[in-house]
Amino acid sequence: MFLGNLASIQYFLPEFAVTATILLLIVLRVASKDPRSNAFAYLSLVGCGAAILLAGIVPVGKGASMFEGMVAYDSFAVFFKVVTALATVVVIFMTLDSREMAGTTRVEFYVLLMTSLLGMFLLSSSTDIVMIYLALELVSIPSYMMAGYDKGKVRSTEAAMKYVVFGATASGIMIYGFSLLFGMAGSTHIGEIGRVVAANTVTLPMLLACVMVAVGFGYKIAAVPFHMWCPDVYEGAPTPATAFFSVAPKAAGFAVLVRFFYTVFAMPHPVEPEWQLAAPSIDWTFLFAVLSAVTMTVGNLVAVKQDNVKRLLAYSSIAHAGYMLMGFVLLTPAGIQAVLFYLVVYLFMNLGAFYVVLLVGNATDGEDISDFAGLGSRAPFVAVSMAVFLFALTGIPPFSGFIGKLYLFAEVINRELYWLVVVAALNSVVGLYYYARIVRSMFLDEPKTVSAIAVPAVPRALVVLLVAPTLILGVYWEPVARIASNSLRMLVF
Repeated sequence: MFLGNLASIQYFLPEFAVTATILLLIVLRVASKDPRSNAFAYLSLVGCGAAILLAGIVPVGKGASMFEGMVAYDSFAVFFKVVTALATVVVIFMTLDSREMAGTTRVEFYVLLMTSLLGMFLLSSSTDIVMIYLALELVSIPSYMMAGYDKGKVRSTEAAMKYVVFGATASGIMIYGFSLLFGMAGSTHIGEIGRVVAANTVTLPMLLACVMVAVGFGYKIAAVPFHMWCPDVYEGAPTPATAFFSVAPKAAGFAVLVRFFYTVFAMPHPVEPEWQLAAPSIDWTFLFAVLSAVTMTVGNLVAVKQDNVKRLLAYSSIAHAGYMLMGFVLLTPAGIQAVLFYLVVYLFMNLGAFYVVLLVGNATDGEDISDFAGLGSRAPFVAVSMAVFLFALTGIPPFSGFIGKLYLFAEVINRELYWLVVVAALNSVVGLYYYARIVRSMFLDEPKTVSAIAVPAVPRALVVLLVAPTLILGVYWEPVARIASNSLRMLVF
């Protein structure tokens, strides 16, 4: 169903909610006498809640192509809007507890955060390469500023500069790939580009365009070799910003990666419930399978050597991008469902790990593994929660990460990509080693001081809210798996 501009408004309510929140934050910032008030955080939370509610209550039906084909409203886009908005909600709570941001006027951070969220909403539903590029920049530019938000720290400024340089380079390469696709297809709509790809022999410029576009998306999900910005940015940025980068933009990056490549270079199989390559001479599934193996291997092997926990989690997030790419390459609904399910469990376990890093950083003013020494005796609840998050990230049963990896591994085995499963299994063993280093330090090493770390009620409650789904989804995952399965419909014209 193609809709004009006015008819599209009824399906654009989540984006309007976020936009209204951004405008209100700006107006209230100008009018307020207390720019450090927590009221700005609560307003941002209301905006995120309204966006989630509106995304849930607006009927999806068979979907709609809005604003003359620029963006789609379908269950696939709704799923990613909810996931990215939930991640934003957790990050807003983290800013309230962050000592790094205590002396700053956080309202500007919330404006940047909500602007990036708006970009992710658009990125997950874009069906036109012009809109994809605009949405990607709407996500990226506020992210650069959030990375350098702690202006008093050289490390934060350095993180922002590196983020800008790598981001601008990837963006330039991607838009050149888009221009090649437009030149060959004569259209900016990805459905039309897909029809041209399917009807013509693959040429060298088309292959080059495919690689260039993959660079832009690979940068957004931090896949190797476009990952080099990730460790420095994660380490230098304020911890709430790092937590945000590790989940929300990565989820939006996977959304646009799936929608673009499955629309342009694949088509539904006429009989089987799967996709097939529209241009078999470009075997992007094999290329991305190799990329998946390399990404998880590099991420895990380099993480072994890290002593800074934020840097360790940065390499860990690179490895997890590699795991999720396994589902992307399979060309089956079950493969995409596995990616969607893994993103949900990754949201809780990874944000939980970063939240504990924030709490420990508040107490010790450090982020190294040695700063976690003796945490089991100084703050038992926090230490046990961190162990749960880390074991879930490893993929050990009965935690949710195990079910996430089980979905991915099972579908890869069904598609007979046995070598990829072996690589992923070996990488999981490596992951267990470096995650266990933190757990060992928390429970077996002597603390630098013996005083207990006081954790206020609100942070304690938020840790519980992150631990609960990490545990529950390990033993009762069927509702989330069903939601992921129902969210596979992508609108393609």
